[in-house]
Amino acid sequence: MSTTFEALGVSADLVAALAAQGITEPFAIQSLAIADGLAGHDICGKAKTGSGKTLAFGLPILERVGKAQPKRPRALVLVPTRELANQVKDVLAPLGKVVQRRVIACYGGVSMDVQVNALQKGADVIIGTPGRLIDLMERGELSLADVETLVLDEADRMADMGFMPQVQKILYRIESAHQTLLFSATLDGAIDRLVQRYMNEPVYHEVASEETTVDSMEHRFLHVHQMDKVKVAAAIARAAQRTLLFVRTKRGADRLVEQLHREGVRAGAIHGDLRQGARERSLAEFSSGKVPVLVATDVAARGIHVDGVDVVVHYDPPEDEKAYLHRSGRTARAGEKGVAVTLMLYNQENEVRVVQKRLRLDEPIVEIFSNDARLTDLRSWDPKEAVVA
Repeated sequence: MSTTFEALGVSADLVAALAAQGITEPFAIQSLAIADGLAGHDICGKAKTGSGKTLAFGLPILERVGKAQPKRPRALVLVPTRELANQVKDVLAPLGKVVQRRVIACYGGVSMDVQVNALQKGADVIIGTPGRLIDLMERGELSLADVETLVLDEADRMADMGFMPQVQKILYRIESAHQTLLFSATLDGAIDRLVQRYMNEPVYHEVASEETTVDSMEHRFLHVHQMDKVKVAAAIARAAQRTLLFVRTKRGADRLVEQLHREGVRAGAIHGDLRQGARERSLAEFSSGKVPVLVATDVAARGIHVDGVDVVVHYDPPEDEKAYLHRSGRTARAGEKGVAVTLMLYNQENEVRVVQKRLRLDEPIVEIFSNDARLTDLRSWDPKEAVVA
């Protein structure tokens, strides 16, 4: 049974602002969590990236949050990456204006001065990465004494990335009574310990996981030759509107971007060695379609949530089946069926076959060259028919 934001208790001003953006029906996690969030309950939400959880916690925050004193925010959203901090801010800041609340993002890799100035003016809601928030606290530019609402977003990724000690350091500093909203793809291990220790009788909400599965995409495994590999990738990219290529190293990402440029393909890179401004620019240009190809490393890709990616290319084969699904899932988003392509050199066949076996992917590996017409429409041919006895 469908519901409305209004029926969940969201105020008319925010309902109108959402409608102006074309958002009229709540996603499943929003339908489940918003009313409890507005009622002030602690919430444990089990939901994947892309499930709509930003509004699930963001709307209750904006409805309830008070005005902040300088350097003393009233709501804090902890996120694992700079990219996610920006994405959450981009969703909530325009809605904050509707209810006269300032929403800012604080993360490393950029000058602290702008963030310090914003805090001094009185930022009601802060979205931040753990490291930068600790830096600001230690410099006396940020106090958590007035925090009424704390959100831990993508808590599992914060644990995976080794941020739990920093997260706990921040939680120790929030001494006032407050509401805690935790969202995570998993609620076991370190996340469960966090829940037991820091949350007060949380309400649990779980969205049946529309987890990326092998069935939600087409798969192509291509045996390519070293000298022809870049040309194969370029041929695939030219035939698609938006292509995401995965490589294993930062240096490999930069090198592939240069090689694609030489093939006449516009591409950007996103990896950990790039300055934050360059990462944001690459992601923005890719999201908008200005640059049709993005080359990413696995860690940097955690911050990429772009709908409409036609093809994911495993330029370097993934290290295991989890990495294959995590990378490939960037194409099968929002109900669309994408294509995942693995490029394999002759000496990589064993590792690729291990991944196939673990995912029960009965797909042949097809030898292909860059002048093969099949690269221009990867969906339309059946690899099983391409195998010549």
